[in-house]
Amino acid sequence: MYIAEEPFWDRTLRLIREIWPLGEQNELKDKIHVDLPDSDLNVLRRAISACLGGRGGEVSARSRAAELGRAYLVLGADGRFKFLQLLAREYDVDNVAVEKAIEARNSITSPLELQAANQKLRLLLDPPRARLFQQFNELKEGVKFLVDLRAELIPWSRKDNELKALDQDVHRLLVSWFDIGFLDLRRITWDTPAAILEKLIKYESVHEISSWADMKNRLREDRRCYAFFHPRMPDEPLIFVEVALVSGISDNVQELLDVHAPIEDPLKSDTAIFYSISNCQKGLAGVSFGNFLIKRVVADLTAKLPNLKNFSTLSPIPGFLTWLRGQDESFDLGNKERELWESVQSADDPIEVLSRMVESSGEDDGASNAETLKNLLLTLCARYLALAKRGDQAYDRVAHFHLSNGAQIERINWGANQTQAGMEQSAGIMVNYLYKLSQIEKNHEMYRGRGEITLSSHVKKLLK
Repeated sequence: MYIAEEPFWDRTLRLIREIWPLGEQNELKDKIHVDLPDSDLNVLRRAISACLGGRGGEVSARSRAAELGRAYLVLGADGRFKFLQLLAREYDVDNVAVEKAIEARNSITSPLELQAANQKLRLLLDPPRARLFQQFNELKEGVKFLVDLRAELIPWSRKDNELKALDQDVHRLLVSWFDIGFLDLRRITWDTPAAILEKLIKYESVHEISSWADMKNRLREDRRCYAFFHPRMPDEPLIFVEVALVSGISDNVQELLDVHAPIEDPLKSDTAIFYSISNCQKGLAGVSFGNFLIKRVVADLTAKLPNLKNFSTLSPIPGFLTWLRGQDESFDLGNKERELWESVQSADDPIEVLSRMVESSGEDDGASNAETLKNLLLTLCARYLALAKRGDQAYDRVAHFHLSNGAQIERINWGANQTQAGMEQSAGIMVNYLYKLSQIEKNHEMYRGRGEITLSSHVKKLLK
């Protein structure tokens, strides 16, 4: 299903125009060109200095911040890049003033004077641009403005060290604004406003929501959906999770998403399957609240459905085939396995060949090529999840997330996601990460402290 959406900044600009006061007709945005030529930079410097000067009290400060925000929004991409470069280069920490303050502090012996010197140093280490960004918090939709600004800043910061430092300032500010204590957990139902449901359809990043019927199916009686919201962004989900209430641990996402599947009685289900977790705001990259979401949802489910005994995911393995293709080692493969894998890789359309073999595996002839490939890829996938590392962390980013939260690798499932995306990522293989409530803290400490991954007997058997 296609839902038309406004271009990124057009949507934000519309919201800002609706909510922020327009002020004088001859405002800042009318004094600068969209590409922000060098001749306009002094106009912008004066506006920034006015925001930082604090003249006229809170109302005037809000008005100046709103004017600066509107000016940023009407700039083109080149103009916004120059705007951010100006903040990065000219409104950073004053290193000369910091050095002088440190020198003065080193000569102080009085405890009272030392306290005052420490406070002065703290203020000097807070860059002026950070104070500028804080002013947007006072504006309705100002928080969303800064989140969207960072979404555009992130790719630029990867290529520019000064913008990287600016991004770190914005990130620190957003971390403080989006502390887990400020967030609201809401259950999403079919009665949730359509505008929010549309956003879930747009933001779903694991299993595409193909239609309103698909959306309704994911919100039926034996399904749950929860999202975090911020009080200053009440209509914008930050992250959401989709849950299926079933009997036993699911091993196939097609069955979970089947709109024709019979509805189970939630009061008789013994397992909650977390089958999709999606971040919604690109500007909040690096602001972690996914682990808190799972814990809050588990707490809500156990309080309302005490029959639930198992909490598991059915998760994608996004990096498996890419990783496997990049390996030079033979993995101690037999001749048949090596020849089979090489024939798949050398095919004109390897994914099509894999899809056919996934469909035919498990048929009568247990010695068929399809069955050999199944056994081979399940073993290699177990090695990837359990042994491939980035330092002490699991190589797979989804695995790292769940292992960090105290889960164990429970089961690796063949043919679990036969969509095009599932085949391209992992030959259709998915994995269950099991959250045993009594072992979560122990698993978390073992993984975070020593890089040790807790495995079920099923996965250990594959590794042998």
